[in-house]
Amino acid sequence: MLNLIAVDLGASNGRVILSKYDGDKIELKEIHKFLNGSERVNGNMYWDILGLFHDIKKGVMQAGRQVKEIKSMGIDTWGVDYGLLDIKDNLLANPYHYRDSRTDDLYAEIFEKVPRDVVYNETGIQFMQLNTLVQLYADLKYRPWILENANSLLFTPDLLNFFFTGEKYNEYTMASTSQIFNPVKNKWSEKLLDRLNLPLDIFQDIIQPGQNIGGILPVVKDDCGLSGDIDLIAVGSHDTASAVAATPLFNSDNSIYLSSGTWSLLGMELDKPIINSDTLRENFTNELGVEKKVRFLKNITGLWLIQECKHSWDKVGKEYSYQEIGEAAAQDHGNIFKIDPNDSRFLNPDDMPNEIINYIKETGQKEPESIGEMARGIYESLAQYYNDIISTLERLTDKETETVHMVGGGINAEILCQFTADYTERRVVAGPAEATAIGNIITQLMAAGEIANLEEGRQLVRNSIDLKEYLPHQ
Repeated sequence: MLNLIAVDLGASNGRVILSKYDGDKIELKEIHKFLNGSERVNGNMYWDILGLFHDIKKGVMQAGRQVKEIKSMGIDTWGVDYGLLDIKDNLLANPYHYRDSRTDDLYAEIFEKVPRDVVYNETGIQFMQLNTLVQLYADLKYRPWILENANSLLFTPDLLNFFFTGEKYNEYTMASTSQIFNPVKNKWSEKLLDRLNLPLDIFQDIIQPGQNIGGILPVVKDDCGLSGDIDLIAVGSHDTASAVAATPLFNSDNSIYLSSGTWSLLGMELDKPIINSDTLRENFTNELGVEKKVRFLKNITGLWLIQECKHSWDKVGKEYSYQEIGEAAAQDHGNIFKIDPNDSRFLNPDDMPNEIINYIKETGQKEPESIGEMARGIYESLAQYYNDIISTLERLTDKETETVHMVGGGINAEILCQFTADYTERRVVAGPAEATAIGNIITQLMAAGEIANLEEGRQLVRNSIDLKEYLPHQ
């Protein structure tokens, strides 16, 4: 029996998960779950990175008490965000949250120095104001002193890996989210950095998923109450990379993956990037995955819409669980509206229900009269948007698709799975819900020599997880 730890950090919570591998199946046990989110200070949004480190250590300690030996662990998080260290490896400031408003309207300034098509041709990444490129430009504009004193840039999982091991790397899949990395040349874009007067020397050597970062520092082992050694493995540290690694694609040539959570990541797994005028116009992204696969996809605002509605309803005493929200949506067949999930107004509004209602009014639609109507409209809008993106995806890849593989926590909203089947007119295969954690573990098993490649890992998923099928209603 092999024991491994997956640390999976999302935008709303984090978890330390203990996995047991017996040679045939993977079993997961949630050891420690903790809240995550933005901390607002003087109008800005930050991550509590030291609090996250504390909670991860707490989870590792609890795992160490349950099993005698832990082979390795891996950390995955959301993309784009980073911390900056000085020459003595001190953290210069709390990392910003990607939804912070300091990046508003900065693309216009960037494009004055580097044309939009040049940025895209260099990186193949979808234009989103939260990208690392824009955040670094904001640093240059609003706090140039921090770049002057920065010696190292570490993305969020890289920073946590550094806290555990003292080793500094930039992991491959995470680097690809930055809009600074060239996925064709597999190196940082010196052209972009030079034209924007951003430093190249703060970036680290790239480490691939499956490589050993190092052992946990003695002082950290002491904090965690560990006696044995644990290797920290570079996994697909961008959570979507790990989620896609665990997606049991039956035929990657005609299958779509849809990682459903706070964000919806919809795309196909390819061997090479697609970077041309058509993909630029459609604003598709080429992120990199485990085994150097390309995740050709569209980032879509996902269940963030539901999460923020719930947050607003909770504040006024209308406290519903996500299950209750889904049930209300399924039971309410009243007014159905349609929104564009990727409208910038939904990035970080103060009151999501009110923002949605304003959109509905502006587009001449009828306002929802209940929480069920509001939730149903959101779910249906997402499913309709998925269908639009799939049509574009097929055109850009020149492939016909048959199956949508949905993974992630969003598959617990069965109404969304069924709407996706209905609107896309495709078979939907849902599972695993724990795709990110399982993909994290698969990469660790590859590093340990227990499985040979990604396809063996996906077969392991099929052996370990019950998948659920949704067919379009006629």
